[in-house]
Amino acid sequence: MIVRWSLDELPDALRELGVARPFLVASPRWEAPIDVVGRWSEIPSDRARVEGDADGLLAIGGGSAIDTAKWLSATSGLPLVSVPTTYAGAEWTHFFGVRDQQRRMRGGGGGSHNAAIVYEVRLTLDLPRDVTGGTALNALAHCCEALYVRGRDPAADPLALEGAELISSALPQVFDDPSALILRNRLLQGAARAGEALARSGLALGHAMAQAIGGTYGLPHGALNAICLPPALRFNEAFVPAELLDGRAADRAEELKQLAGFSTLAALGVPEDDLPALAEAIAQRPGALANPRPAAPAQIEELLRSVWRPTGKPSTGSRRPGCSRAEHPSRSKDPSTPSASAGR
Repeated sequence: MIVRWSLDELPDALRELGVARPFLVASPRWEAPIDVVGRWSEIPSDRARVEGDADGLLAIGGGSAIDTAKWLSATSGLPLVSVPTTYAGAEWTHFFGVRDQQRRMRGGGGGSHNAAIVYEVRLTLDLPRDVTGGTALNALAHCCEALYVRGRDPAADPLALEGAELISSALPQVFDDPSALILRNRLLQGAARAGEALARSGLALGHAMAQAIGGTYGLPHGALNAICLPPALRFNEAFVPAELLDGRAADRAEELKQLAGFSTLAALGVPEDDLPALAEAIAQRPGALANPRPAAPAQIEELLRSVWRPTGKPSTGSRRPGCSRAEHPSRSKDPSTPSASAGR
């Protein structure tokens, strides 16, 4: 994988790959700094296609744009160059989820032809707080789970440990000073290490929870990882390395979640009555099956309930207090709907 750390390096990276006619995959917000033969701008999309005589793909954006481009790469055979604009880490893996415009999962798979990554910290400066926090905590989950997932690559452990430290220290500072390039760059460096650790080792229970819930209701992947990581770390306490975040990984993940402004699944509009079916679906996901501690549906449901509503507040069925319909995308009613084992 070619990795460069300036957008000025993009033309050289394309030349090194022999890509002369790139096709752009990006939302309307982003423009390519080079000539392209066409573009796809509906992000996310379950109907994307490559048009023209492209000999490569250029993705600019976050996880949704890059996943869309990975899908196109897998189906077309074209090499992919990613320019990530968040901390999600999708640029490192060959797996992808296919979502519709309502962000509900419609499929997925693997086999993208990832060829290069070009990081440019200036593209992250305008990220809102929730996207900064959500995608950074997604990256933190990559680091944590890469350290104990079954079948992991032990040689990737130093990347995961360093990435976790960078994210843990930089994220609060970025919240305090969002326009500081040096702080944003540290956070991006942490996310890059997290993405490589993810690609080399894989994902576990926390991501399985986030993927199943997000794919069912069209909720942000980062926000769900922020909420699901602390209970997953507590569940896997016996397997979490002592050197991860000074031996207090779950507590630190909880602190960062709260700092980023995330709270519970109820606050995101997840119906309490759906938790048993969600637990059943999560238990079948690859991440759950690769978890170092086996997780039965009943145990997963207990974890979901632990983050559905703040401690001390009684459950009230499927009512969604304090949530207007406009705050939540339209919901699929079937938590068992198949979704991709997207590697992010």
